[in-house]
Amino acid sequence: MTPHTWKLLLILVVAIAALIYLINSRLRVHPFAALIVVCVGTGLAAGEPVGDLIESIEDGAGGTLGDVGVTLALGAMLGRLLSDSGATDAIARAILDRSTPRRLPWLVTAAAFVIGIPMFFEVGLIVLLPLIFSVARRMEDRGGAQGSPYVLLGVPAIAALSTLHGMVPPHPGPLTAMTGLHADLGLTLAVGLVCAVPTVILAGPVYARWIAPRLPEVRPDAALVAQFTGAGTGAGTGAGSEGEKDGDGHGGRSGLGMGLAVTAVLIPVGLMLLRTLAETVLDKSSGVRSALEFAGEPLIAMLAGFLFALAVTLWTGTRSGATTAEKTRSSMTDSLKSVAAILLIIGGGGAFKQVLQDSGIGDAIASAAKGAHLNVIVLGWLIALLLSLTTGSATVGIVSATGIVAPLVGTGGGLEASLLVVAIGAGSLGLNYVNHAGFWLVKESFGMDLSQATKTQTTVQTLVSVIGLGMTLLLSVFA
Repeated sequence: MTPHTWKLLLILVVAIAALIYLINSRLRVHPFAALIVVCVGTGLAAGEPVGDLIESIEDGAGGTLGDVGVTLALGAMLGRLLSDSGATDAIARAILDRSTPRRLPWLVTAAAFVIGIPMFFEVGLIVLLPLIFSVARRMEDRGGAQGSPYVLLGVPAIAALSTLHGMVPPHPGPLTAMTGLHADLGLTLAVGLVCAVPTVILAGPVYARWIAPRLPEVRPDAALVAQFTGAGTGAGTGAGSEGEKDGDGHGGRSGLGMGLAVTAVLIPVGLMLLRTLAETVLDKSSGVRSALEFAGEPLIAMLAGFLFALAVTLWTGTRSGATTAEKTRSSMTDSLKSVAAILLIIGGGGAFKQVLQDSGIGDAIASAAKGAHLNVIVLGWLIALLLSLTTGSATVGIVSATGIVAPLVGTGGGLEASLLVVAIGAGSLGLNYVNHAGFWLVKESFGMDLSQATKTQTTVQTLVSVIGLGMTLLLSVFA
């Protein structure tokens, strides 16, 4: 490598260190602001002309948000509507009906897997807490459960929600990586699901069965349990409690049937899979293929799921008298507040990625990696893991790692690009600790101390990360 290449690599190391410092120092700079500051400094240090640097930042942020931002916003509203309409509650009730204590962790895993497809980790966990607490309290009252029933049921939910959030589009992390690496949507979705199933099983119910007896003292605050499981306290959480159910056992908000509930959740994924099938078996001149390709675009697929959920919400609300159009609009507005910061971070990450490419640093990384014969899947996973650990943001880990390894895969897509997307997403999940918001959500919700939260949240997500990497390496044999 030339001296100039070494200089660019040194600039990258300093840029990453500066990003970590700005986010974690006493200044506590917001990740979006930190990314923009680092973008400017990196571009200037690399010798990129000022006019070109500003254009790189604007193009990178705007392009990434154009690809991901609208889809993310629709996904946030879809998740909120599914919760408000009672869809998630209907899925949970159907899965848990006539279950046995031994099957409960597996059934909670299934519920979290389905609910987690359109929802972020934090939102999905909040939606599932009433279900987990209610069932765990019943197990506690009956006795006979080994260890903490809250851990036994909570760990599978954490594993399923985190796996889907990090490894499977249309979640923002993998969707951002997919765009940056020019990966095929349908292939990435298929690879993500293939990797996710064994990962969730091993990190979820299997690990839960082992760790729950070792944490028998874990129990949420009694007032919190009462809030989530007592009569009339489930409103607004997205999962109805017993007190909300009518004589038929359905939530008083909707009485939504299982068929409609599953349809509302799976419409976006189904359309994306149909697009992949059409591209595989139909001729390019086929009108059916063109229609399915259009319907399977992430924006259109998410819009379809959102419109279906909106129609169901208004229809069930009109029947029960519990929902008005004004309440629905207010609910959708609230759902966007939770993703505003994520959108900004994604935009900042896109700007960082573009600066790395336009300044020549991306080419320097590619040269160094090729000379060292590093496995690009392991490299992407490791960079995302370290950045997520040190910055406290899985999103920062994903978008930064994507920009760093993008020159190594070119623009051809294919199986390797899809595997790299999943590996980067898996890396961003590992070593989830005290500088991650999800860690504190789990710790406080389940009434854990730091040691207990480390043995659950941190360990589960690290298992997800390592197993996800192992699955991508296994599938890479066929690339």
